[in-house]
Amino acid sequence: MNYYQLKCPKQPEQEQNDILIAQLAQAGFESFEETDTHILAYIQEKDYQENISDNIAHCKKWLASGLASVTFIPEQNWNAVWESNYPPVLIADRCYIYAPFHKKKPEIEFNILVKPKMAFGTAHHETTAQIIALMLEDDFTGKSVLDMGCGTGVLAILAAMKGAQHIDAIDNDPWSYNNTRENKEANNITNITAVLGDASILENKTEDYDVILANINKNILLRDMTSYAKALKSGGKIFFSGFYDTDLQDIKTKALGLRLLYKNHRTKNKWVAAVFIKK
Repeated sequence: MNYYQLKCPKQPEQEQNDILIAQLAQAGFESFEETDTHILAYIQEKDYQENISDNIAHCKKWLASGLASVTFIPEQNWNAVWESNYPPVLIADRCYIYAPFHKKKPEIEFNILVKPKMAFGTAHHETTAQIIALMLEDDFTGKSVLDMGCGTGVLAILAAMKGAQHIDAIDNDPWSYNNTRENKEANNITNITAVLGDASILENKTEDYDVILANINKNILLRDMTSYAKALKSGGKIFFSGFYDTDLQDIKTKALGLRLLYKNHRTKNKWVAAVFIKK
């Protein structure tokens, strides 16, 4: 899968940068990276249009002046990029996520080997790290779990390591689907079923899951939350992430109408992971 990278200068106030990222996300950009001087936004080639950023404050001006740039990134470049910028991650001193070119840490409770490639979910981003931190505080023993928008499959793998009975891992990106299958095998996990698709797969599922993990983004969470709620058992928990603290109230409001009651959340750099319980 090919991508385009939009490189924009960072602004003095973090709030301005957060607004820019939110606007780019609304326009279809799906992942972001902040350096000391720039914001890097990535969008799939099939979703990119020449004027996609024209209506976003300053972007058209920056591009015209050369302060911003757009770069085409072919699929085959990503593995090298990942490997050169992929340090291992330790979360809560209990979960160590590492790549094949790192050493395992047997003294850590949960060691998860991730072959990163192009799938989202390496625990470097605040959303993945925080949802993992929340999962570490919860009991998955014997639970039926859905990992919606599974990316690398890291959340599904952790659920399996924490004793889940079975996990369905769904993603509409073929890279993520294949990467989840590869990573579950690399971690000797046998009770994860990877599925290529989206929330429409849940249409025939009613109270199938004890736990749902959904680290996606605000718009998709709001759009598909009804399907998630239907598939979740009464008393079950749903972990939401992929949105900002300013979006939490919108998530709460939609969830309340579906009998999903807010329990708690974590915040880092304005990114949120939150837990809801179905009543």
